[in-house]
Amino acid sequence: MIEIFFRTLPFFAMIGLGYGAARTRFFSEEATAAITKFVFYFALSAMLFRFSADLSMSEVFDGPFILAYLSATGLIYVVAMGFAIFRGRPVDESAVEAQCAVIGNTGFLGIPMLTMLMGPQAIGPVMMVLAIDLIVFSSLIVILITGSRDGRMRLSVLKTVAVGLIKNPMIVSIALGLLWSTASLPTPAPLMDFVSILGAAATPGALFAIGASLAGKSAERIEIAGWLSFCKLILHPTAVAYAALALFHVEPFAASVMIAAASLPVAGNVYMLAVHYGVAAQRVSTSILISTTLSIATVSAVIAWVSVF
Repeated sequence: MIEIFFRTLPFFAMIGLGYGAARTRFFSEEATAAITKFVFYFALSAMLFRFSADLSMSEVFDGPFILAYLSATGLIYVVAMGFAIFRGRPVDESAVEAQCAVIGNTGFLGIPMLTMLMGPQAIGPVMMVLAIDLIVFSSLIVILITGSRDGRMRLSVLKTVAVGLIKNPMIVSIALGLLWSTASLPTPAPLMDFVSILGAAATPGALFAIGASLAGKSAERIEIAGWLSFCKLILHPTAVAYAALALFHVEPFAASVMIAAASLPVAGNVYMLAVHYGVAAQRVSTSILISTTLSIATVSAVIAWVSVF
């Protein structure tokens, strides 16, 4: 546990550096937005393309893996949403809370950290988790919010979802990389050098951007945010572990990566969705702040546990 903690500490130290730079106003909100955009559209996309271009479809798409993650994540999603509805919250707010409970920071934190801590063989499982989060659950929240406001499902909602997926650079870069690999296309050395150099900026840039974005978040509605952080950091990886190990018997290493990915703190893109739709943004902001702070200990504990698989 202590060894894993010290190995994860540099990642969280980089987040702390970004937080300090933004908190002291050395890094402005505009600068934070710019570096986030650079990482999201360029550096992280290059990293994902480089990783996925070296994978085969069989290394990414695994039936028991997908079923285990989907079923466990769906369960916690229903639990969080049901609790919100029980408290009298409308469907759109309940969907946002459910999103906080299951969507971790896989893109900006999980891929660089888990790949370095668990080895390059972790790339395939982490990208599968990211793809499920983006395709299934990021689509689900749009459908639930839009459907609840319109009072019924419209075909235009599905069009909105499809356009959103097509425009998401993480989905596009993974798909292009896998297509490149499947077609067995030769990779010119200049191209590989280009995406390697650009992708190398993803890890420090993403971690710094996470910290800088946290500086603008305040802690309000602690009770609900604490509950959502508990769902994300404890209930979600526990449910995923049970589904992967006891129900679907996922290959041990892939299961360990899936569980570690499920233990990550609430993702920043949940806040962007909340702001976009004007739903519970402050609640999401607090959940991100609390879960990211606590994850310094909880993520280390989970990675230490799964490393014995």
